[in-house]
Amino acid sequence: MTILVTGAAGFIGFHLSKRLLENGYNVVGLDNLNDYYEVELKKSRLALLQEYKGFTFVKASLEERKAIEGLFSEFTFSRVINLAAQAGVRYSIENPYVYIDSNVVGFMNILEACRRHRVGHLIFASSSSVYGANRTKPFSVHHNVDHPVSLYAATKKAGELMAHTYSSLYGLPVTGLRFFTVYGPWGRPDMAYFSFTRAILEGKPIKVFNYGKMKRDFTYIDDIVEGTVRLIDRVPQPDPQWDGMRPNPGRSYAPYRIYNIGNNQPVELLYFIEVLERALGREAKKELLPMQPGDVLETYADIDDLALETGFKPGTSIEEGIGKFVAWYKEYYRHHS
Repeated sequence: MTILVTGAAGFIGFHLSKRLLENGYNVVGLDNLNDYYEVELKKSRLALLQEYKGFTFVKASLEERKAIEGLFSEFTFSRVINLAAQAGVRYSIENPYVYIDSNVVGFMNILEACRRHRVGHLIFASSSSVYGANRTKPFSVHHNVDHPVSLYAATKKAGELMAHTYSSLYGLPVTGLRFFTVYGPWGRPDMAYFSFTRAILEGKPIKVFNYGKMKRDFTYIDDIVEGTVRLIDRVPQPDPQWDGMRPNPGRSYAPYRIYNIGNNQPVELLYFIEVLERALGREAKKELLPMQPGDVLETYADIDDLALETGFKPGTSIEEGIGKFVAWYKEYYRHHS
């Protein structure tokens, strides 16, 4: 079986590709190696994937329609996992067009290619950010998500709607995954835990927004990968019970499903920093600041649907996960600085 993983040099894409290769799949990894964060890190991840004989790398952007069409003509993909996207909430306020190009136009190219080449199952990354202004906790896929608070979130919600349309019109089996604050080794330097680690080790102050009174459902990368891998062969079926008079956002009459993948245990930012300080053996200089535009106060994933479907339960505590990240960070930057 050949699986296309877009964003393969990215944080989640790298870990997922590695796991698939270890499981004996052939993986075609697509990435444009953009410089949203240090390209060196992406190249290091890629170098590890290229050690596997089942791995093929293709350098292209999702929005390059001809490149995407060519790719689907050259290979036969039984599964497509779309993780490539322009990430980051804050950056979407400064550079809105980049998000439309990658997350809307780019995803459109993937959907169209999957339809034309009759891909057996498309899995795509959505985000916990789609919950936006929702206050009911924990966030459930059965809640309405029509009040995004960042353009990033809006493009992710748009992706879900586009995917549902393709599933409905063409019977394309699609599964959307709303990821909740993913962290771990080989992570993204633009994420708070990564920049905090760097700053604490350099003796620089860290910016703590909303005075640390924020909660995030931090999810360790191995748990994210495990949940995703379990869904590869769980091809969504139409739900005959779905009722247009009482439309349930978490299910559909089409072969379309959406799941939360989170840790199901929100952690206060200040506690997260405390765990990081312990792992680093240093205290952070904290610069307490007000809430930032586009941010949400708390994320908390209801993962019941995923647990029922796959038996998935996240298994990594914040203490263990941060410990592993810090060990990786020190090792990696000893050789790459």
